[in-house]
Amino acid sequence: MEKNEPLLNEETPTVTQSSKEDWLQMVETSRARERLILEQLLLANLEEQQKTRRSKNWFRFFVAAYLLFLIWINIFQDIDWPTLAVKRKHVALVDVRGPIMEAMPGGADMVIQGLQEAFEHSDTEGVILRINSPGGSPVQAGQIYDEVVRLQKRYPDIPLYAALEDICASGGYYVASAVPKIYADKASMVGSIGVLMQGFGFQQTLDKLGMESRQMTAGKHKAFLDPFQPVDSGQKQHAQGLLNRIHEQFIKAVETGRGGRLKAGRDELFQGLIWTGEDAVKLGLVDGLGSASWIARQLIKNEHMVDFTQKEDLLTRITKGVSTSVMQALPSAEKGWQWR
Repeated sequence: MEKNEPLLNEETPTVTQSSKEDWLQMVETSRARERLILEQLLLANLEEQQKTRRSKNWFRFFVAAYLLFLIWINIFQDIDWPTLAVKRKHVALVDVRGPIMEAMPGGADMVIQGLQEAFEHSDTEGVILRINSPGGSPVQAGQIYDEVVRLQKRYPDIPLYAALEDICASGGYYVASAVPKIYADKASMVGSIGVLMQGFGFQQTLDKLGMESRQMTAGKHKAFLDPFQPVDSGQKQHAQGLLNRIHEQFIKAVETGRGGRLKAGRDELFQGLIWTGEDAVKLGLVDGLGSASWIARQLIKNEHMVDFTQKEDLLTRITKGVSTSVMQALPSAEKGWQWR
């Protein structure tokens, strides 16, 4: 056998036309599967992108709808609905609810506007000032008091009543005392005729922490009642004088409004105590027991009540809620005086 002659045996593989076709078919099948998988991946990716776009579109739709809703609320809240809706004689209702503070629902601007619209309406047969307030600013309460007196003089033929609910204390009662007739529930909390100035002292705390206040002022009393300094006797006396004068204004307002109906002296009525509605009747702070609906039905003889209470728009309420929360969280050396 020659050297260049190939050696063949039974174990040597041989390539036939049939096996070559099988191999090509197998390769083609594999490629088809790869294409199928790739197409499926592309389709899945495309479907995911479509879902994402749909989600974004829905989100944009809801945001746009929400903004349109806010615009709609603000537009329609500016319309004088009571004027449009009322077609017959009615009893006008105005709420003093919550703290009597500036830019609050119980503040002077909101309450006065409601009262003015209530008295000015041609179909108003009577007005009920419904009060549920713990008090607040003496300035705001005084402004409402003065407007109540003015409106009664301008519209002498329209009766005005006050209906006290859960609490009518401090500035709340200051406002009520301007009303000719006051009614409350037997369990209402009434009174708290006094003035309060709040503050805190941190001098000893600073001493324990090894800290000192380096506040500088131009004007001897500019840092009035500074919580980081010892109490100055002159400033304290001045502050007490302020409280006493404002307290006297409160007392005179109540005595002017209630007149001879008060059945107890200054030492009992005007020292900051609070009573139930039932006890307030005995003391002459309240004329009787009854609710707003009872007053409308029994005294004014008209059960049809229309609410003239001014409502804040939604955006204002949200903004105010956030700002109020922030302000309440901040420490303040001077909270000012309040009817309490």
